[in-house]
Amino acid sequence: MSRIPLISGNWKMNLNHFEAIQLVQKLSYELRNHDYERVEVSVHPPFTNIRSIQTVIDADRMNFRLGAQNCHAEASGAFTGDVSPAMLQKLDVEFVIVGHSERRALSGETDELVAAKAKSVFAHSMVPIVCVGETLEHREGGEAEAIVETQVKGSLADLSKDQLSQVVIAYEPVWAIGTGQTASAEDAQAMCSHIRSVVAAIHGPAETELRIQYGGSVNVSNAAELMAMEDIDGALVGGASLEAASFAGIVSFQEV
Repeated sequence: MSRIPLISGNWKMNLNHFEAIQLVQKLSYELRNHDYERVEVSVHPPFTNIRSIQTVIDADRMNFRLGAQNCHAEASGAFTGDVSPAMLQKLDVEFVIVGHSERRALSGETDELVAAKAKSVFAHSMVPIVCVGETLEHREGGEAEAIVETQVKGSLADLSKDQLSQVVIAYEPVWAIGTGQTASAEDAQAMCSHIRSVVAAIHGPAETELRIQYGGSVNVSNAAELMAMEDIDGALVGGASLEAASFAGIVSFQEV
């Protein structure tokens, strides 16, 4: 398997810049060089912390990839309160989360908007982590695969075959985010396999290089089992990424 797992810590709206610096320093202390030989690790602080974390990563030569949690689709303009991909690019951001379930639910983001953001992220030499996933209502109604397929197709619209080989898709069963519930490894694998087949139907061989993360109450206890699945190539971690030891345990999943 040539796909290198990507473990991403989504800090959401948590930590001021002092706390963020402490967390990334503690995380660096917890991890060892051989951890980075097996996986890529990205940290996604709030916008107000990105410059501070960039400075620490550079100064201490840490092996983390710097990420952002969101961006606007436009490079600049009269969009009060928003942050553009061009701004993030100048801060050495490498990965940008787009279409997170919380953005879709709380801010009304559509597949069309997510697609525009993904395209803009690529245009600024960064990689989008495109989030898709079903609600409990969808799953109980037997609509999970259809909903996720629609999101995948809509959110990746207009991406080239080369971009589809670079994009990261994060499968988030919405009912498992922050609830303590987790899809079984088999359920997660089944949906990630479905996602890969959907992309294959669009662009063929690109799906063999596509990395698919699982995001939904990932923790030290379930990380190894999830990462052992054929079509799961990493994790988008929420709450467990706010504590250095727990996030390091997820990154070192093969040793747990």
